[in-house]
Amino acid sequence: MSDSVPEDAVSSGAGSADAASLEATSLEASRLERLHHLELTPRRAALRRLAAANRTIIDRLVATSASIEQLNEAAEEMEHLSALLESLPGGQEYEGFHEAANAGAALSHTTAQSSNLLDNGLGADDPESYAFFDHSPFIGLANPLSPPIDMAYVDGHVIGTVTFGAAYEGPPGCVHGGYVAATFDEVLGATQSLSGSQGMTARLIVNYRSPTPLGTELRFEGHLDRIEGRKIFTIGTLRAGDTLCAEAEGLFISFEIGKFRALLEGRSDRIS
Repeated sequence: MSDSVPEDAVSSGAGSADAASLEATSLEASRLERLHHLELTPRRAALRRLAAANRTIIDRLVATSASIEQLNEAAEEMEHLSALLESLPGGQEYEGFHEAANAGAALSHTTAQSSNLLDNGLGADDPESYAFFDHSPFIGLANPLSPPIDMAYVDGHVIGTVTFGAAYEGPPGCVHGGYVAATFDEVLGATQSLSGSQGMTARLIVNYRSPTPLGTELRFEGHLDRIEGRKIFTIGTLRAGDTLCAEAEGLFISFEIGKFRALLEGRSDRIS
């Protein structure tokens, strides 16, 4: 992968694209489509089931009027479960990247064709090549921390829909602003991958326009704005129905595959 992207890879207007960016959009859309068609194997179903149960526990835990006796009873059950999970084998099931910002088209090609990064022996069209996204803290159905966000590439931009529960509350009845910002980071990260590169967040600016409600389907929208060398600029909006809740600008910096490989190689030292 080149360390920079030609400035004419996309035009400067938000949402506009030429042949190069349309090709990247097509690839990203097809990758997400394959992700949505991951085979629901017995193991994956069990992981998603366990994660969904944990989401319910977290949601109920932060919004409960249970008695002290009931809380202690639940705590005892959770301690038994915690001990059971602690006794099971650890480690990561999938190698790879859980963040959409690190999944540009160029990296996708490299991964599928040379397996230099993910030596899993899977082809470019195999949905299992993208199974690591199932463990994302924002879109992963197998991660109990994930809300989760449902993302799709539509007409050259990214749409993310999500409903936040009680665990994400900041102001009364509203989503904590930090989770709004983190979701923008994920959605705009997916958006910058439409440039054909993978990158990391260098700057994220969020302007909060109105409170973001809990328990309501929210719509995040991301657009690729422009590219200046290694800098990839994106813009986004958040709406609850017709209400504009927030706007964001994201700057991502593309990086060499070798640097990403170094992150992968050091990963096992940080995650057991």
